[in-house]
Amino acid sequence: MVREPQQFASDNYAGACPEAVAAMITANTGHAFAYGEDPWTAKASDALRGLFETEAEVFFVFNGTAANSLALAALCQSYHSVICTSTAHVETDECGAPEFFSNGSKLLVVETAGGKLTPEAVRALATSRRDIHFPKPAAVTITQPTETGLVYTIAEIRALSAVCRELGLRLHMDGARFANACASLGCSPADITWRAGVDVLCFGGAKNGLALGEAILFFDRDLARDFDYRCKQAGQLASKMRFLAAPWVGIIETGAWLGNATHANACARRLADGIADLETVRPLFPVEANAVFLSAPEATLDALRERGWRFYTFIGGGARFMFAWDAEPTRVDALIADIRAVAG
Repeated sequence: MVREPQQFASDNYAGACPEAVAAMITANTGHAFAYGEDPWTAKASDALRGLFETEAEVFFVFNGTAANSLALAALCQSYHSVICTSTAHVETDECGAPEFFSNGSKLLVVETAGGKLTPEAVRALATSRRDIHFPKPAAVTITQPTETGLVYTIAEIRALSAVCRELGLRLHMDGARFANACASLGCSPADITWRAGVDVLCFGGAKNGLALGEAILFFDRDLARDFDYRCKQAGQLASKMRFLAAPWVGIIETGAWLGNATHANACARRLADGIADLETVRPLFPVEANAVFLSAPEATLDALRERGWRFYTFIGGGARFMFAWDAEPTRVDALIADIRAVAG
């Protein structure tokens, strides 16, 4: 099979990293108990608790849509609502799954700069109406990093958590690229989750070097009551759970979870630095994680497409280039050269 040149349209293009594959191969020995009763699932859960330095309740599901939707459903009744930005993944890219799995909880969206939610925006939306005709706000969800590649700082998350506590709201974090945020901030996973007031985290595995699978961590363990039943009902209880869980052991024990993210972030910075002097191609947002959004004339973008490059333009309002754990620096340099050629 001919190998296609590496593309940067999505970090979902990447395969599984060696550490994840090695752990899955090791787990593929003999028989093991099904439905999460195997030693690998227990080991992965403990590895995540060690990484986050707390006794969280841990669940493994197949994908991010299920992780976010089921986690939010656990925080809400059908007559509740969830506050998020207009660019949040749960609003723009989950095909109504959060509303579906919560039996009707409404997403209340607010326009914010760069897709970052602010305490002021949460307060304004949560207190705009208190009558029985309006879906009662019960939770806030933030994407870390945002869909535009911005990273919430520890202080920003604490400020959001404070207003959530004041208003009786739970704080959920969509961490599809959570590892990239940790690498960007140089902080521990605990510092930007439960220590900052996050109640539930959906930790992305597929974009961090796993073939598939996400981990849901309930830092407030009371919120996880009957969550295993919720996963089963939603078709997210893997019969051979060890193959969802084992790769987490591989990337956590080796440190690949952070190394993968650090490399991806560095490649994004490599691209941004390589075209920083161009006048007609400009970054739309600061490069803080593994994404670069570029504003350029349509003729420039068409010329890049003609040279074989793939990228999305419906996300963030510009051309998005997203770097994965296996991004090849030489291929990044080739993209830089082509951008400079078509822009000059």
